[in-house]
Amino acid sequence: MIEEQATVVEASASTVWVEAVRRSTCGSCSASAGCGTSLLDRFLGRRPLRLEVDNSLAVAIGDRVIVGVPEGAMLRAAAAAYLSPLAGLLLGALCGRHLPALWSGPAGPEWLSLLGGAVGFWLALRWTARYSRALARDTRFRPILLRREAAASVSVSFG
Repeated sequence: MIEEQATVVEASASTVWVEAVRRSTCGSCSASAGCGTSLLDRFLGRRPLRLEVDNSLAVAIGDRVIVGVPEGAMLRAAAAAYLSPLAGLLLGALCGRHLPALWSGPAGPEWLSLLGGAVGFWLALRWTARYSRALARDTRFRPILLRREAAASVSVSFG
């Protein structure tokens, strides 16, 4: 289970909306000056991630909670987001290049590879969108409230 701290921003009896600020490790990496991810992080900033979660702990607005996401959900989402568009692009380009050879002899012109790659990429993006909606509806892969975060105690003394 992957855990993340979040704050409850909307609450009802059955569900809550939580916001989690994405944490980045880019500042601790030695290659952060030349890394594209670090540059995007600085340019786009860190926007909070909003999630709808079942209110199993009866939390209220403003409560700090720990939200858990199953590792399987993260692995499936990452594979769908990164591998399927790449596979669609490559398979589409290969089909565009070699399918004309079945009908007319030699391999097709280069523009057919480009067109096939674009079509394969588009089809893979469409599949990824449908797959991610299906994952979002599957209760096994939904984030859950694990526990309330303990309030930090601060002692102040005067004198």
